[in-house]
Amino acid sequence: MGDKAQTHPGAAGRAQAADHPQSVRNVVLVGHSGSGKTTLVEALALTAGAVNRAGRVEDGGTVSDYDEIEHRQQRSVQLSLVPVEWDGIKVNLLDTPGYADFVGELRAGLRAADAALFVVSAADGVDGSTRMVWEECAAVGMPRAIVITHLEAARADFEEMTRICAEAFGADDPDAVLPLYLPLHGPQAPDGHAPVTGLIGLLSQKLFDYSTGERKESEPGEDQLPLIEEARNRLIEGIISESEDETLMDRYLGGEPVDVKTLIDDLERAVARGVFFPVLAAAPAAEGARQGLGTVELLELVTRGFPTPLEHETVRVTTIDGEPRELKPCDPDAPLVAEVVKTSSDPYVGRLSLIRVFSGTLRADQTVHVSGHGLADRGHEDHDVDERIGALSTPFGKQQRPVSHVIAGDLACVAKLSRAETGDTLSAKDDPLLMEPWQMPDPLLPLAIQAHSKPDEDKLSQGLARLVAEDPTMRLEQNQDTHQVVLWCLGEAHADVALERLRSRYGVQVDVVPHKVSLRETFATKSAGRGRHVKQSGGHGQFAICEIEVEPLPGGSGIEFVDKVVGGAVPRQFIPSVEKGVRAQAAKGVAAGHPLIDVRVTLLDGKAHSVDSSDAAFQTAGALALREAAAGAKIHLLEPVAEVSVLVGDDYVGSVMSDLSGRRGRLLGTEQTPGGRTLIRAEVPEIEIGRYAVDLRSMTHGTARFSRRYARHEPMPAQIAERVREEARKAS
Repeated sequence: MGDKAQTHPGAAGRAQAADHPQSVRNVVLVGHSGSGKTTLVEALALTAGAVNRAGRVEDGGTVSDYDEIEHRQQRSVQLSLVPVEWDGIKVNLLDTPGYADFVGELRAGLRAADAALFVVSAADGVDGSTRMVWEECAAVGMPRAIVITHLEAARADFEEMTRICAEAFGADDPDAVLPLYLPLHGPQAPDGHAPVTGLIGLLSQKLFDYSTGERKESEPGEDQLPLIEEARNRLIEGIISESEDETLMDRYLGGEPVDVKTLIDDLERAVARGVFFPVLAAAPAAEGARQGLGTVELLELVTRGFPTPLEHETVRVTTIDGEPRELKPCDPDAPLVAEVVKTSSDPYVGRLSLIRVFSGTLRADQTVHVSGHGLADRGHEDHDVDERIGALSTPFGKQQRPVSHVIAGDLACVAKLSRAETGDTLSAKDDPLLMEPWQMPDPLLPLAIQAHSKPDEDKLSQGLARLVAEDPTMRLEQNQDTHQVVLWCLGEAHADVALERLRSRYGVQVDVVPHKVSLRETFATKSAGRGRHVKQSGGHGQFAICEIEVEPLPGGSGIEFVDKVVGGAVPRQFIPSVEKGVRAQAAKGVAAGHPLIDVRVTLLDGKAHSVDSSDAAFQTAGALALREAAAGAKIHLLEPVAEVSVLVGDDYVGSVMSDLSGRRGRLLGTEQTPGGRTLIRAEVPEIEIGRYAVDLRSMTHGTARFSRRYARHEPMPAQIAERVREEARKAS
């Protein structure tokens, strides 16, 4: 990191299994869509000697983005791992999608990593969602650095972007977000833009020229040193202020020179502790070149400044019964605890599970215990089974390089685990353990689907099961009220990818249909009904007459059945039959085909025949009586109402509240939260928030979050209820 040149990258790029946690760095790349994360990963791999100039692995395959859906959409939609080696250190680069719909992939990358590189485009700046991820990392003390890309853009300004980053990421201490290098510009082009051709190290005061495609070190000219003096002094003061040597600042301010080695050592410790966040610049290599600008400096930062897995905070582990279990941090000789970070389907090797080993050593051909992750409410099967580990490999594009074992702190792929899903824990079969699951966002955009044809119908359930096994941010719902299959997603792009994967991977073609909410019906007024079921057609006839009274009850009461028959007008054995018929009709609905709730049905009188009365006859009479009562009463259509909580930046509070009002929402209150945000709570009919996940993102530029929970059913406004009834009549 201290401007040290790499002397022998050579075959180092062929990263294999690590032999000790000390020689591993797990780094997740974070940034908005289009910031250049994937391009940066390819540039780092190229510099490390793992790929050829075409951006391909030396023995074939692409570095990343090998998913055909990503090629079609021209953006990353899933987490990918690219391991490289630099200076004897294995660096696991975790490339995450920048689009908000795939935040589940980002969360998985954060779980697997020990440090984060925030990639910021010099042309686009810092967006709100990137700031929110920075805050998440800050909350858990994850070390971070910032990489500014797209320096070739006409309006790119490294110094200005560094200032913006300090404002966005250094709210508590802007002097903790400072550049380690300043860009050097080449001759000005006809359009007035001077390309960045090299860097000058602020600590070493050395020049690093990349203009030839190879990093060349030289001494700066006398006229260049004054240009960096102010930035250098500020960097030194920033490093010293975070130094564990409390006397260093006094000595520095007293005029005592501080040698560069001491500064570099303090810088590396401050970065690893997550209290100093260096800013670097990087760009891909030009055609025919081997090293991209700033890639050597970035690899030095990662290998020398970022923490090892030994410094990762120990994840909470329990036994299957929930008893806490203490484990040594990242000990290859401790009991096995590993986690499935991602599950995917590879067209060449089938199902692949990306694993991070947190404790112990995972070996090929080993039998392990798979502990389910408690996401049964999202359609994921909860399970505890034993599975045999097949081939272990290190991924690199389409290539899978076999390894015999994976130690604590490292990542690798396991092929063909049939039951393990994303988020599951792998442990020793004779000592099963369970890791605390990481937090996943709730999918809040419903996608109602149905099979396109009979062959698709036969394959649909299996395809959906595989889909949710790969992605815990999806929730599968079989709605018993609306009889719809609903796939809950994070947004439209997430839904598009789900449909494409169903079609291309699992051969299932589906149609998207309008999503229905679970409506209810209830009586608004008291009413009476008489059910008469009398038929004679030879042999035993059917005879049953019952008279009922129906009255509304408070919300949440359900259906109450009361027997007030006197004198045996309805024989005792047939009273349960009347109740059964009433409840069956209530389940079908009495007005628009939605279940009836919150009423008391009182059986008052009736008639029976000694020969022709039966259980079936009185069930029919009970249903007829309820329908007649409904015909003479005012029926309310009830809609589900959700309590919605929106966490939004103060700049958008007004527009969000106005939008909620336009959705028939009732404001419950607001609450100020740290970071210049407001929590808005409101009750909103569910029929009005079907696409709220999409609309809120658009309204707030992706900076707001919301949650929802069912509150109750309540009467729908008359004009809307009539429209729903009319649609029901047309459908029937």
